[in-house]
Amino acid sequence: MITLARLKQQPLQSEYNQSGLNNPWLEVDYAARALVEYKKTHGLFDYTDMLELFADSASSVCPEFKLAMLDEAQDLSPLQWKIAHAIDNKSDRMYCAGDDDQAIYKWSGADVEHFINLDGGSEVLEQSYRVPSNIHTIAERICNRIKRRFPKKYLPRKAEGIFQQLTDFSGLDMDEGSWLFLAQANYFLSPVQNFLKSQGYFYEHGGGVRSVREKIRMALGAWACIQQGLPLSLDAAKAMYSFMNGNGVRVTRGHKKVIGDPEVMLDYEYLRDFNGLLATPDMGWQEALDKLPSVDVAYLNALVSRGEDLTKNPRIRLSTIHGAKGGEADNVVLFTDITAAAEASMEQDPDSMHRVFYVAVTRTRQNLYTIEPQNFYRSYAL
Repeated sequence: MITLARLKQQPLQSEYNQSGLNNPWLEVDYAARALVEYKKTHGLFDYTDMLELFADSASSVCPEFKLAMLDEAQDLSPLQWKIAHAIDNKSDRMYCAGDDDQAIYKWSGADVEHFINLDGGSEVLEQSYRVPSNIHTIAERICNRIKRRFPKKYLPRKAEGIFQQLTDFSGLDMDEGSWLFLAQANYFLSPVQNFLKSQGYFYEHGGGVRSVREKIRMALGAWACIQQGLPLSLDAAKAMYSFMNGNGVRVTRGHKKVIGDPEVMLDYEYLRDFNGLLATPDMGWQEALDKLPSVDVAYLNALVSRGEDLTKNPRIRLSTIHGAKGGEADNVVLFTDITAAAEASMEQDPDSMHRVFYVAVTRTRQNLYTIEPQNFYRSYAL
């Protein structure tokens, strides 16, 4: 809250009055003053401090430019706008790009009104190279609900996608193409994770976290190198050894710590002769990596059966709508449920929720599937 008030360039008490926080104002005020004193005493600066320092001294410290370009301008906070205008004053020309219909960070201080009301000429890029025509129709229907917006028209991609409303996602054939599962909140996606694991799909969630840990992927890749007679890095060997029994079963006792030069690739013979490797290349990965947790082995077997390649980026991604901004996929699966907090916020500011679901729909390159909400009274109607 303290940082948000600074980004929005408004008094802390005003932010407090809007927040609904249960802590008494005197406690919040004390925390804010104590934080300032603590940073001053220890010579500390947070990122917002740096923004404020630059904004206040830009006339003397900002260099001059022939051209400045500002992207994703709809997401700037008032403090960031202060910096943007300071840079503009130091530039012969400045171009500002953004889309107010995609301004979904008002909750973190973004000032879309400032963007809409900017002085200067404007140009609308009229052609979409992502959204097919029938999905474009849905997107237009959503953005036309936004009361405060810059009027604009854009043409869809000359292609027809599929739009389907489903009661359940489990019948979708996800063996081809890229897939993006979207929801307003992360917990709506928990059943998707459980389903994908049970069916042996490799996926990514939560800002780039893959469904198989990196250490396990390294260990599997290392054992594949051993089987193919290829050398491997020291780090890969260490990952492999971490999932091998070191009591004279897969590795000689006392050799669990791999010794080698980080700059030199290691082969099977070196690991056998100098690092106590007892597992032999004829063993399958389940036999060689005998310390893999059973839950991981079950999932890995399902992945192997489906033919998933763990060395490539997952085709399937799970994300909140906010986390997926800027992303896209051939197929988008959209949950229209919203949280109680989002429902209450929508009553006060419906434009923000319209923008969130506009962003969700426009991630689609080919096909859009919406999932029937658990509660029709607490959901977004496309």
